[in-house]
Amino acid sequence: MAKTKTVYICQKCGFQTSKWMGRCSDCGEWNSFAEEAVGPKGASGKSKGKKSAPIPLSKVQAEDAGKRSSTGSDEFNRVLGGGIFPASVVLLAGEPGIGKSTLLLQMMLWLQQKGHNALYISGEESLQQIKNRADRLRAPQKDVLVLAETNVAEIEYQLETLKPDVVVVDSVQAIYNPDFSGAPGNVGQVRECAARLFQMAKERNFTLFLIGHVTKEGSVAGPKILEHLVDVVIYFEGNTQQHRIIRAIKNRFGAANELGVFEMHNDGLRELTNVSNLFLNPHQGPVVGSSIVCSYEGSRPLLVEVQTLVSKSNYGTPQRTVSGFDQRRLSLILAILEKYCQQDFGYHDVFVKVAGGLRLNDPGIDLGVATALYSSLQEQALDTDAIYVGEVGLGGEVRPVSFIEQRLKEAEKMGFRQAYLPPQNMPGGSDRKKFKIMLSPVTLVSELLLPVR
Repeated sequence: MAKTKTVYICQKCGFQTSKWMGRCSDCGEWNSFAEEAVGPKGASGKSKGKKSAPIPLSKVQAEDAGKRSSTGSDEFNRVLGGGIFPASVVLLAGEPGIGKSTLLLQMMLWLQQKGHNALYISGEESLQQIKNRADRLRAPQKDVLVLAETNVAEIEYQLETLKPDVVVVDSVQAIYNPDFSGAPGNVGQVRECAARLFQMAKERNFTLFLIGHVTKEGSVAGPKILEHLVDVVIYFEGNTQQHRIIRAIKNRFGAANELGVFEMHNDGLRELTNVSNLFLNPHQGPVVGSSIVCSYEGSRPLLVEVQTLVSKSNYGTPQRTVSGFDQRRLSLILAILEKYCQQDFGYHDVFVKVAGGLRLNDPGIDLGVATALYSSLQEQALDTDAIYVGEVGLGGEVRPVSFIEQRLKEAEKMGFRQAYLPPQNMPGGSDRKKFKIMLSPVTLVSELLLPVR
């Protein structure tokens, strides 16, 4: 009889080694290795399943985009790239209690009403708990099939028998394979169960939604291969607010970085139509350290308030704290302001926050962050009816951004009267007459800030 091997697997990234290590050589995590038994491999490498043969690409029947199914929510459809793509696998991740199960149960009730065969598999809640949640939701009540099961073999049997169109597994960390070593939720079990469900979804042509938990660092619990395995990866954001933000960080069928916004109520999640109002400055008059930027997220422009606070440090090392913004980009902007605008932040604590709990990665908001920092340091309020668009280069220049027409139209729609933008983005000729907003070109960041001093 072949012996069972023992390996050590990093619970952070899935790296395997034959001996225990204090620090993972792949991801750098400390004390992350756990011992797991690996069964012997079969002696034969021959295929035992159905045969497959290559065919010319011209003979492959492409899926029609019109076959997408609606989720019952325009915001969720936007994040998915236009609706549910047939035979796709979607990973929805977020913190506990943020609304993952609520969102997908609302979707399943909608799909069942529209004639789809929907199956909801729960490994963490009882059938009575699912029923109680369904009674609270505003979605129409239909007989969605529910199953409380954690054994992946039993789940596969039910999928073979029921032949559903859409399946939700809540959550992938609760599913286990009895033939595989390790407790449910560890790296080996998550990888094994997710791979089996993924393969079955592709073979049986049903859409699979996997609910996943996140670690304290905000990444999906389990190996990173889980994100590479699925077609779409969606994260929940904004657990401290009444609103919930879902963002697609990976989408094989649509635009990545697309986001949707919902509000959490006792009767479920409600989508928001005018998203920019949620992140705009609610103040009546000018406020020191506040500026309005226009970020382009996925396929929509968003007007967002950026708040900064610069105060003298009472300790030896000044603080650099950010919320919703990259801390390394903040360091770059501070260095640019010190070198080209003669602003001294060396003995000041600097705090930057994106209002509303949103996380922004668009480089087009750099100019707005720089002006807000200058405003807080000099204690001079900025105009409340102006927006700032542009990427700030290391030479202090304001670089062009993409989708400038969509950004300016969104600013006009929300009632702004002036926009500061790079000269390369200035519309010329007849295109400039399309906009009623006043357009002011900014070549260097010092041109915008120093004359105000």
